[in-house]
Amino acid sequence: APYEQVLGAREMPGAEWFPGARLNFAENLLREALHGDPSKVAITEISETRPRQQLTYGELLGEVAGLQRFLREQGVGPGDRVAGIVANTSEAVIGMLATTALGAIWSSASPDFGANGIYDRFGQIEPKVLIAVNGYGYNGKTFARLEQIAELRERIPSIRCAVVISNLPEEPIPDDAGVVSWDAALSEGRGGEVHFEQVAFDHPIVIVYSSGTTGAPKCIVHGGGGVLLQHSKELMLHGDVKRDDTFFYFTTTGWMMWNWLASGLVTGAELVLFDGSPGYPNLDVLWAMAEREGLTHFGTSAKFIGGCRNKGLHPGEDHDLSNLRVVFSTGSPLLPEDYDYVYEHISPEVLLGSISGGTDILSCFVGACPILPVRRGEIQCAMLGMDVKAFNEDGEQVIDERGELVCTQPTPSMPVQFWNDPDFARYRGAYFETFPGVWAHGDFISFSETGGCVIHGRSDATLNPGGVRIGTAEIYRQVETIDEIADSIVVGQPWNGDVRVVLMLVMNEGQALTDELQRKIRSRVREGASPRHVPAKIVAVDQIPYTRSGKKVELAVTKILRGDTVNNREALANPESLDEIAAIDELFG
Repeated sequence: APYEQVLGAREMPGAEWFPGARLNFAENLLREALHGDPSKVAITEISETRPRQQLTYGELLGEVAGLQRFLREQGVGPGDRVAGIVANTSEAVIGMLATTALGAIWSSASPDFGANGIYDRFGQIEPKVLIAVNGYGYNGKTFARLEQIAELRERIPSIRCAVVISNLPEEPIPDDAGVVSWDAALSEGRGGEVHFEQVAFDHPIVIVYSSGTTGAPKCIVHGGGGVLLQHSKELMLHGDVKRDDTFFYFTTTGWMMWNWLASGLVTGAELVLFDGSPGYPNLDVLWAMAEREGLTHFGTSAKFIGGCRNKGLHPGEDHDLSNLRVVFSTGSPLLPEDYDYVYEHISPEVLLGSISGGTDILSCFVGACPILPVRRGEIQCAMLGMDVKAFNEDGEQVIDERGELVCTQPTPSMPVQFWNDPDFARYRGAYFETFPGVWAHGDFISFSETGGCVIHGRSDATLNPGGVRIGTAEIYRQVETIDEIADSIVVGQPWNGDVRVVLMLVMNEGQALTDELQRKIRSRVREGASPRHVPAKIVAVDQIPYTRSGKKVELAVTKILRGDTVNNREALANPESLDEIAAIDELFG
């Protein structure tokens, strides 16, 4: 149904976009299958654990029909949640489409997260159905996950059924009540007709998660219309993705960029999904794939581009990248030297599209534009319809000066709500306390007179290694149960164009930070949280800085490691602890 007006209520949060509209997110993404050429390739999948395979748009629609029928049989309807512990393969896309076609809500996590990390997320949203891989492959190794599935089914009583994907063919599917294989789940309905539930513009379709800095991750709920509109704008207009293109982004299903990649179906383009390590068997694997698959759009992280530069790779000379038109980069600021590298050693003709936004809006504030020049070291512009500025501490706009990234008017992809936050208290606290009535994103940014901008990193204590936002609380939960450790603090430090995780420990009396203990800590964090949480540096200190009210001051430590001055030292119970940290040479050399 058409909308009655573009914007009703204007307040933030709570803006009412396109009141009266009725639509279905999945129906829009599948329009090539429904109204175009169903024989056109929709997905090419490349995995460390399975052979290369392709799905046409017609086949994709048939798979969605099969899973949708099964989900309906499990009682899934509008507003219910379906959770996926899924690799970046076709099943993840099918799961999202079948769920949102029903008007239900999809939420996914990468299988390399530990059971506790996934429980902290899915335990809050209480899914009816869990879709999960039996394991995954990474860097030439395989990791079984059947025990993780069993543990989560036991800990989350809302799960009625687990659908298990055979991502590791050698791992048998359990013959348990309430467990069904992917093929069995889809068998009866595969190839049938898909029902697309028509819902309001802001009806929830996906839940993504904050990093969990101060506790359990916040569950961020996004509406289908806002995601559809933002992603269509970003992909088609800013990213120049067209129907005949081949679009790839390296991502896991736990990162917001997976949602961005999956939305590429709306263009009618071919998506290339890669499940595995970007460095296995070597760092050239993705560039070889780009040649082989004829990629027109190559999406990656600033860390990957910097890694290729450091290794001396020359992809444009070693591979035929003549089809390549756009290189997307996100996750962390792209160094000026990496702009040079892309244009010298990848292609002088591509649009280098550095983009920046976040899980919070499931889209971008600033990014690429195919009709503007690319300036070395700068993101090209603010995205269409995004009223973003840099504010100083007084809430005044600044140009050519670092300030807080703010958005001063509503945008369609601001979250509908946080899960279990009926009075919007946590929502307001997350974005609107710094400048009342203005979205403060938590990034430092500077805008030039030309409209280009530079992101200077996080302005809060969130960790962001490799562009994946993770939280300190998830690391504390692993570290502070180790007998040798009395206290800890973990922060992110800008390092070589990325962010590294630094863990500082106060040891119990008579204990020392040995090499063996460091290995134990890293193993515990890797298994209990995820490989991304593993600290790059672990050092021992005499004390951890606390406020007078007893809170760890991560942001103050972050400022010290960034080389900034901490002005509000009187708020600390033990300000001398910052002096000790500033004197640790190995953290700065």
